Amino acid sequence: MKLSDPIKRLLLAGLGAAAVTTEKSKEIVDTLVKKGELTVEEGKTLNQELKIRAQEKAQEKRTDRMADKVSRLTAEERDELRKMLDIADEEEAAAAALLEEPEAEEAEEEVGE
Repeated sequence: MKLSDPIKRLLLAGLGAAAVTTEKSKEIVDTLVKKGELTVEEGKTLNQELKIRAQEKAQEKRTDRMADKVSRLTAEERDELRKMLDIADEEEAAAAALLEEPEAEEAEEEVGE
């Protein structure tokens, strides 16, 4: 890789530190490719890494905000939330089971033929 590892690390760290958007980081990488400091393949790889890190950071922020909101709930509100989540889990499991039934029936029909 022509781009030195410290520069690559700086770019990756800059994503979190400077909150560089995925679009902006793509522009930077594209510029490096045009200047010949990265190959097209290295640019694609770096873009993918930056995209993944941005998604991870966004998920981390959402999780932190949600944890903060939950921590502010009263015990009664947390119990109600738990009940709602349990119901949602049950409905999700029931929906998944319904989706699996046709597949099982098709497999049985194929074996019977």
